[in-house]
Amino acid sequence: MDLSTIYPQRPDWVHKGNYGSVLVVCGSKLYSGAAALAGVSALRAGADLATVVAPQRAADVASYTLPDLITYPLKADHLTTRHLSSIADVAHVRRVNSLVLGCGLGRHPSTLMVIQKLISKFAIPMVLDGDALRSIAQKPQVVFGKQVILTPHAGELLILLAQSTPSGDPQISLQQSFEARLVAAKQAAAKYHAVVLLKGYVDIITDGTTTITNNSGTPFMTKGGFGDTLSGVVAALLARGVGLFEAAHAAAYINGRAGELAASQKGEGVVASDIFDFIPQVLKGSNEDY
Repeated sequence: MDLSTIYPQRPDWVHKGNYGSVLVVCGSKLYSGAAALAGVSALRAGADLATVVAPQRAADVASYTLPDLITYPLKADHLTTRHLSSIADVAHVRRVNSLVLGCGLGRHPSTLMVIQKLISKFAIPMVLDGDALRSIAQKPQVVFGKQVILTPHAGELLILLAQSTPSGDPQISLQQSFEARLVAAKQAAAKYHAVVLLKGYVDIITDGTTTITNNSGTPFMTKGGFGDTLSGVVAALLARGVGLFEAAHAAAYINGRAGELAASQKGEGVVASDIFDFIPQVLKGSNEDY
């Protein structure tokens, strides 16, 4: 994939922030690495700044993983409604251009509620993943009129469409049938007025009308965390002004290709954090003048 229009050669006279500031609201005591995975990937994908606001343990993991991340720890094990004003204040001070919301936040009722409130508050482009998808499934209208990319896997897509998974498991049919996945992704895009990036062996990117696929990636990317890295890459592209559809498509390619490169060295042992160093290689390889 040619990324030269997204990553042109930088002019000499630029300064910090010209290429985007990403806010990462992810992670919890249980999923303590989610914010780090999203934040580091955003920086490796070219964002000038990435700020993590997360429960204490997740913020500490992010800071330790990469000191280049700006971190604001919250004194809690998971996000609650009392953190709303703090997150809004950080977003204002940091002048953020995009938001990653949902990775590893958890399913506490207060967490799901604050996710909805944050979406209502922000006007910047947003990437919603993981538990943010569960939250908006409870109140789809919260994303209407917003600039939103949804990044579900097959199971989360069924939640977005309010389809259960009883015996005879419809999730299995989605996983095995490209046509069923395509139809469901378009339905979700129409229902939520959003761009949907349905992750899988073949990624499907659709706004309900226009659809494109991505074939980069590897079966070794079944480990937890590759969705978090994808969200970070999407947010980096949004932060530099790339449109929703193009950002989703390019990020799917970048994340998948970086996973291929990592897996070529690590094989069965590859993990999501292994792609940090390969994301820049994908960007450089697509445009040698970058």
